[in-house]
Amino acid sequence: MSPTPPAPNAAPIPTRTVVLRGLQPGDMGWVVQQHGEIYAREYGLDHTFEALVAEVVGKFLRRFDPAWENVWIAEVDGVRAGSVVLVRKSRTVAQLRLLLLTPAARGLGLGARLTDECLAFARGKGYRKVVLWTQSTLTAARSIYAARGFRLTVSEPYHGFGQDLVGETWELRL
Repeated sequence: MSPTPPAPNAAPIPTRTVVLRGLQPGDMGWVVQQHGEIYAREYGLDHTFEALVAEVVGKFLRRFDPAWENVWIAEVDGVRAGSVVLVRKSRTVAQLRLLLLTPAARGLGLGARLTDECLAFARGKGYRKVVLWTQSTLTAARSIYAARGFRLTVSEPYHGFGQDLVGETWELRL
């Protein structure tokens, strides 16, 4: 049985150009803005969450050591669509931070690609473990972490960002 040819007037399926690239000016401001907007809209978090992200970003940029740390920005069709950061915690431990995808970029496998880039970089630098902190409500991110072998090590309820939440620490031995 031969495949059915497309209808003569069918529109071609658009091809999306996806690029993972390094840090450029303005990227981290975008990361703060997107975290603030997306987490407020989708999870009801208040302005204190955006403040936390801004603090994390500020500290990272002041201390950024490209020999041991990195940032990946995902672009879809030339537009920023996601991010992830790897931060050095110690000589042997790195921390995955600020994994985010815009709603329009979800379903393209970018969360997995960003996480994989982070882990490959960590392995290449000789880190023995990668840790991360997340929220129990972030099911898509949690499934990405679990699929790569991260294990949930701490789960703690707390009140923060205007919500009752459960913070989680995950670890992956490399």
